Amino acid sequence: MRSDKMKKGFERAGNRSLLKASGFIDEEISQPIIGIANSWNEIVPGHTHLKDIAAAVKEGVRLAGATPMEFQTIAVCDGIAMGHEGMKYSLPSREIVADSVEIMASAHPFDGLVLIPNCDKIVPGMLMAALRLNIPVILFSGGPMLAGNLKGKTVDLISVFEAVGKFSSGKMKDAELKELEEYACPTCGSCSGMFTANSMNCIAEALGLAPFGNGTIPAVMSQRKRLAKKVGMRIVELVKKDIKPRQIATIAAFKNAMTVEMALGSSTNTVLHLPAIAQETGIKLELDMFDKISRKTPNLCKLSPAGPHHMEDLDRAGGIPAVMKELSKKNLLNLKLTSVEGKIETRIKNAVNLDKEVIRPINKPYYKEGGIAILKGNLAPDGAVIKRSAVNEKVWTFSGKAKVFDSEEIAMKAIIANKVRKGDVVVIRYEGPKGGPGMREMLSPTSTIVGKGLDNSVALITDGRFSGGTRGLAIGHISPEAAEGGPIAYVKDGDKIDIDILKRQISLKVSANELAKRKKDMKLKPLKVTSNFLKRYSHLTTSADKGAILKS
Repeated sequence: MRSDKMKKGFERAGNRSLLKASGFIDEEISQPIIGIANSWNEIVPGHTHLKDIAAAVKEGVRLAGATPMEFQTIAVCDGIAMGHEGMKYSLPSREIVADSVEIMASAHPFDGLVLIPNCDKIVPGMLMAALRLNIPVILFSGGPMLAGNLKGKTVDLISVFEAVGKFSSGKMKDAELKELEEYACPTCGSCSGMFTANSMNCIAEALGLAPFGNGTIPAVMSQRKRLAKKVGMRIVELVKKDIKPRQIATIAAFKNAMTVEMALGSSTNTVLHLPAIAQETGIKLELDMFDKISRKTPNLCKLSPAGPHHMEDLDRAGGIPAVMKELSKKNLLNLKLTSVEGKIETRIKNAVNLDKEVIRPINKPYYKEGGIAILKGNLAPDGAVIKRSAVNEKVWTFSGKAKVFDSEEIAMKAIIANKVRKGDVVVIRYEGPKGGPGMREMLSPTSTIVGKGLDNSVALITDGRFSGGTRGLAIGHISPEAAEGGPIAYVKDGDKIDIDILKRQISLKVSANELAKRKKDMKLKPLKVTSNFLKRYSHLTTSADKGAILKS
């Protein structure tokens, strides 16, 4: 056993003595030791209940004759960090989560790991660590919250963010906003739509490193605790069989995950996280691969913000197994692969699509192509990302004049003050991985634009990124970013910008000579940050099209 390094032989008497100081007895020490990486805290609603999930996992581990040892990681709530300097720390926290799990599982060589994340950066951070360590691992999240209900209408977190725009336009009263705030997020769990957390938790199922139900069973359901116990039992079996994550997360498995991602209409943040996870195994996921898979994968689901459904609806309709069953009807998946639960082909054999509006049949999709599109052009030579499924078809082609802002805060003030009007292309730059630093998520500007009723008449482009809850003509991950001298750094107010989602193009209608002249005349904005941590991150991170991973 791997844990023998810290517990076996007379040389490890001191090590065993310290374990006994923590309350472990010889019988527990002699068994396989399973690390439980729990990202519980009292801040993040997706994580406040994770003590109970971890307790259930540990019961399962003990039932299977092994010893659980729990430790904690950090977890940032993107929603609470939204709209202020705190968001600069969200994406960088992914690396800290990965590093902390690696540190704990290397300093204390567990035989296997159960990873308990839930929200945005914690899921990919833990998966990065899993593939880095390559010891038997199962990821099991805390599950989504239920959607809210206000006066018979289904609401969620995005309803509140969009209400800010309505309020600032005089379309909503203070009492109405307050009431919505009270009812939009009614339970613990990750926010209830196909936002980043739930996107990653569902994709983890398709990748094979999480059990089916991981991404869809609501946090408050006892079914989740029962599955947690089974996860605890299953990890002991994986340890005994020595089944490791790199045997599961092959290039074929990543292609499965990307296919499911496109069918679901997942968050654009998945295009950051999947390459970062894959690179831990030496697999390189290029943006072109995402687009290639998107072009051949029908969009089967329209969950909030793209449509009216929520995670509880997807779970009721059959969850990820039902989605994969639909995709298999056109041979879009490799079903011969294995997962932490066994052969995928066997696992989805009896899956049934129980609601053909929540999960459209493969021959009647919402769209013939996937939910995410990769755009390129002289404004984004290395690529940009848009959640196509959350954009009204009427504005899949759009032309407008640039209105340029060098930070989210400046742009937000202008949007609230009604200085952004129909036909504008809002350009928010110096918000990329290096320039932000930290590549802030910008749900506040996009939601305010929607709340003001401008989502079909205003585009927003940025070298930053968007929440999975963003809808409308919002294009992120513009690469190269402004801080690296990308073309977005040289856009001026009034420049014409053309967007064509079907042709996958985003173009700045400025001549090459004029752009070259601007590069000589315009100076890049210097990094202004006092945090030593963010300075280090800015120095080490790569661009968005590479997954914003750190240079080794």
